[in-house]
Amino acid sequence: MAPAVLFLLVVGLALAGWLAARAKAYGFKRAAGGAPIAALPSYHAWYVALWIAVPLLAFVGLWSVVAPELIKQSVLATPAAADLPAFGLQRETILSEAKAVATGNAPSVFNPQAEAFITPFEDAITRYNTIGVVITLVIALAAGIWSFLRLKPDFTARNRVEKAVMGLLLGASLIAILTTFGIAASLIFETIRFFGMVNPLEFLFGTKWGPDPMISPESIDASRYGAIPLFWGTIFIGAIIAMIVAIPLGLMSAIYLTQYASPRWRSVLKPTLEILAGVPTVVYGYFAALTVAPAIRDLALSLGVSNPSSESALAAGLVMGVMIIPFVSSMADDSIAAVPQAMRDGSLAMGATTSETIKRVLVPAALPGIVGGVMLAISRAIGETMIVVMAASTAANLSANPLEAMTTVTVQIVAMLTGEGSFDHPATLSAFALGFVLFLVTLALNFIALRVVKRFREAYE
Repeated sequence: MAPAVLFLLVVGLALAGWLAARAKAYGFKRAAGGAPIAALPSYHAWYVALWIAVPLLAFVGLWSVVAPELIKQSVLATPAAADLPAFGLQRETILSEAKAVATGNAPSVFNPQAEAFITPFEDAITRYNTIGVVITLVIALAAGIWSFLRLKPDFTARNRVEKAVMGLLLGASLIAILTTFGIAASLIFETIRFFGMVNPLEFLFGTKWGPDPMISPESIDASRYGAIPLFWGTIFIGAIIAMIVAIPLGLMSAIYLTQYASPRWRSVLKPTLEILAGVPTVVYGYFAALTVAPAIRDLALSLGVSNPSSESALAAGLVMGVMIIPFVSSMADDSIAAVPQAMRDGSLAMGATTSETIKRVLVPAALPGIVGGVMLAISRAIGETMIVVMAASTAANLSANPLEAMTTVTVQIVAMLTGEGSFDHPATLSAFALGFVLFLVTLALNFIALRVVKRFREAYE
């Protein structure tokens, strides 16, 4: 049975418990003759509903992981499984085809050998679906009866429901924290494996990048794993060229919208500007590759530059800068608008002009929010992939010429992980090392931004 069906069953059982508990709590009120009871009927209802829903959701999550493996093992225990290959892709393909037909996701099998496994899969799926439903009903009945019998007029259901909700909120917050630790741990583990094959100094300070996933791991050339061209391309495109475009335009647009634009113009211009944040990056990539890059090449030719590339860091950086203008503008807009009106009025009362007030009062006071927007924009820019692939190529090039082709860390991560290489090969593992370095750089940027924000916040609070 699909997890969605089990989830709907959980919702229905929890709703039944909610209604039954609510009816019982109203009976307490009637029996008390109008005297108050320890908790409102709705809290009694939610108490029973939570006791039914939470264990069932935990079971459904566990069953969705365990059931497919139980079904597979049941099929492998049939006599027909003796003719299957012991291991490998062919074995998994046969089983997958048979399972797809048994579940109704495919009309027929391509491999004739998979025909013999359709019926065993259907029988196993039916059997374990039935087991799953029965266990679900048993858990719901046990939890529902236990919680329902605890309901009394003096039962403090509200306190228990609030504790349960706090526990759920704590669990939700821990998921984000544990996910971050999991990502960091996986990066660290694979990076250590990579540095066991390639010298970290060669990787961090080497100037030649050209991993070959087809070469045997025993005969790799560590000098081909120098990541400096990738780091430079990431900084040059995402943190220099893009920021040269995004910061002035984003900040000036925010100043205009908050200080000079009429309410009517602001109501039109601000949503229009923020539309840029919703445009898919592949659209920006097409725009960069088909419009901006050829225009830059033609301009370079007209200025006498010999053989300019049709793929350039400048094209990718310009379009990326346009893409992240809304990040800078929105954060700066909100920060400037949040500056107390008394600071504006005081500056103007002292004889300062509007431009002087903006330059010496509003922007310094709003600097924490502006810095936050800039750091968000930089993080967004250095993580961009599609624009770089389509407009700046995948060639690792260490150059300060913006008209040459370059690549970034994220592009190479995608290239290394989407090939046919083994996860034991240093070329594939290099993607994790690149990701770990990018993770540390982003962490350092956030730390610097927090320090800047804290310093100026203390100065203007």
